[in-house]
Amino acid sequence: MKTIFDDVSYNCSKIVTQSYSTSFSLATKMLASSIRADIYNIYGFVRFADEIVDTFHDYDKSTLFDDFEKDMNLAIQNKISLNPILNAFQHTYHKYDIPHHLVEAFMKSMRMDLTKKKYLTFEEYREYIYGSADVVGLMCLCVFVKGDKEKYEELKESAMALGSAFQKVNFLRDLKADFEDLNRTYFPNTNLLELDEVSKKRIVDEIKADFALGYSGIIKLPEQAKFGVYTAYRYYKKLLHKLQATPPLEIKNARIRVPNYQKIGLLAQSYVNYKLQMVQ
Repeated sequence: MKTIFDDVSYNCSKIVTQSYSTSFSLATKMLASSIRADIYNIYGFVRFADEIVDTFHDYDKSTLFDDFEKDMNLAIQNKISLNPILNAFQHTYHKYDIPHHLVEAFMKSMRMDLTKKKYLTFEEYREYIYGSADVVGLMCLCVFVKGDKEKYEELKESAMALGSAFQKVNFLRDLKADFEDLNRTYFPNTNLLELDEVSKKRIVDEIKADFALGYSGIIKLPEQAKFGVYTAYRYYKKLLHKLQATPPLEIKNARIRVPNYQKIGLLAQSYVNYKLQMVQ
């Protein structure tokens, strides 16, 4: 029965999420069970695309990415794929009528990572952020509002801002790996070899503005999604706070983390805040 294959596909996406991101997995568990699998399905898809461009250094990344993109389009067209990650994603794509231009923008940004190493202008940087992060937030928003177009339009800007905030925090946290291992620099007008407090403050202030706009949308989310998204928001704000308190030299030489015991504490505090109408 196809339902068995579909269940296997959904479980594969869940395993991918749990294996690659304990923080995102923890936040996803806080979503209502009715939408949890669909967020796993989106994460599995975007993670696999990201892995191709970031990790598979001993293989022909361009060919692998071309094949993945072709298989993705066929999965969407045929409403089935023998790739369980793509089979799960196409299910969520059709179930919530996710706009195809969001998927195209995401794949475009991922393809940029195959060749582009520096983002010299704000326009280039903004385009990459939109495709790599904002549209992922919008795909998830399609699930959160369960197809309510009016609610989607109302929360669209804040969902994009939250996606931007998460991505920029990742950029700041991963400066060392991106620069040394992948030879990439995302922040324009920033010399990472000479990163100082002034440059760091400019980046942090930009992220804080994204968080503020993102939070304005979280409080308007349907109850089925609100606590899970708020949990992710609290985690990334904690990570930003640690980065803000870390000297630039240390950021360049180490990957700043939130330990697991602090994640559990954040979860408990997030629940209390949530019950108290989400004090930031």
